[in-house]
Amino acid sequence: MMRWSFRTVVAIVVAAIASGIGEGQSNQPAGDAPPGHLTIRIATFNLGDVRTDDLKNPEHPRLKQLAEVIQRLRPNVILLNEIAYDMPGVLGVADDAQPGRNAQVFADTFLATPQSPGLWPMQMTGFMRAVNTGVSSGHDLDNNGRIVTTYPTPAPARADGSRPAPVPEATEYGGDCFGFGTFPGQYGMALLVDRRLAIVDEEVRTFRLMPWDFIPGALLPVTADGKPWYEPVEQADVRLSSKSHWDVPVKLPNGAVIHFLCSHPTPPVFDGPEDRNGRRNHDEIRFWADYIENSSYIVDDTNTPGGLDKRAHFVILGDLNADPDEGDAYKNPIRNSLLTSRRIHTDNPPVSEVAIEGLDPDDTSRFKLRVDYILPSRTLGVVKSGIWREPPQSALTGRPVDFPSDHFPVWMELLVPDEER
Repeated sequence: MMRWSFRTVVAIVVAAIASGIGEGQSNQPAGDAPPGHLTIRIATFNLGDVRTDDLKNPEHPRLKQLAEVIQRLRPNVILLNEIAYDMPGVLGVADDAQPGRNAQVFADTFLATPQSPGLWPMQMTGFMRAVNTGVSSGHDLDNNGRIVTTYPTPAPARADGSRPAPVPEATEYGGDCFGFGTFPGQYGMALLVDRRLAIVDEEVRTFRLMPWDFIPGALLPVTADGKPWYEPVEQADVRLSSKSHWDVPVKLPNGAVIHFLCSHPTPPVFDGPEDRNGRRNHDEIRFWADYIENSSYIVDDTNTPGGLDKRAHFVILGDLNADPDEGDAYKNPIRNSLLTSRRIHTDNPPVSEVAIEGLDPDDTSRFKLRVDYILPSRTLGVVKSGIWREPPQSALTGRPVDFPSDHFPVWMELLVPDEER
């Protein structure tokens, strides 16, 4: 008779719990793991400007399609970009409401309900924090000669869930915000975690408020004649993060903790010859390279200094709005700051098995660029990865429909060693 050690038995049990053995579980198994390890599936997905009023409609066609894609992918942890951070007093949110509920509303309304025959519900815990997008700075940050501090009420969604273009007044308001947004909280972020995993709330760190000029050698913009783009009083207030930077530790059933380093840097376009968005995008990406090296200049929103413990497991993920091979990124921050890091897995980037005319295999967006990333630490093993381009199916015809976002989700299965006990 085969004899297994106690450690081997524990490892097998833990792996079964984490991967959800059995069809009725929240997530399907991510894959078999060797003794002493656990396998989990990670994903990042830019949903495309999901708003609070969208989430109030459980029959919203595009949100149901987005949820179907996620249910087919079945990650244990997923970062959602461009889901509004709801806050009291903004666009129909009650003054006494708890802020940051949109993540859990999306999980409970759309992911917990099968969106197509044969799919299983997913039970996820939502995490959200405040972002800089759409938050008035009180300054003329776009240097157009006007300080805009009020925003017009956005137009409602069309019947198909799409949105009309913002009016010029909304765009002017966004240009003077700490991060571009036509109302407070637009383009926020959410981390959804399988409920059998645990967010270590007391160790979460956010970096929404850190001034841009804290970075040594910050690439702050200048005018055509070489003068600082921002006045001194503005520069003291301007923040690095266009949304925020989060370090969210998640504890797995095998005792290991992974730090999910989440962000959504500004696109390096939509500005002028000063290239303030391109320069900011560069430094927002560079921040993570400095953070994993525990740089001393870093300070979080509780005024705690320093970066990440160099022994920690981590995964950098999100829509970083920069391609290492093409596009408009300033000074190639992906290649020069992240892909050269000795601490990050950079070999064999995720590719899609679904060919789409005009797209490279590693393009994560319909605008022909690789902009969405999962970059794990070398303390973790990479089992497999990919870019999900399979479209959802029509509820009426059962046939594929147009993909519900201009981004495709990126996924990766990681091998995580058990925490030593």
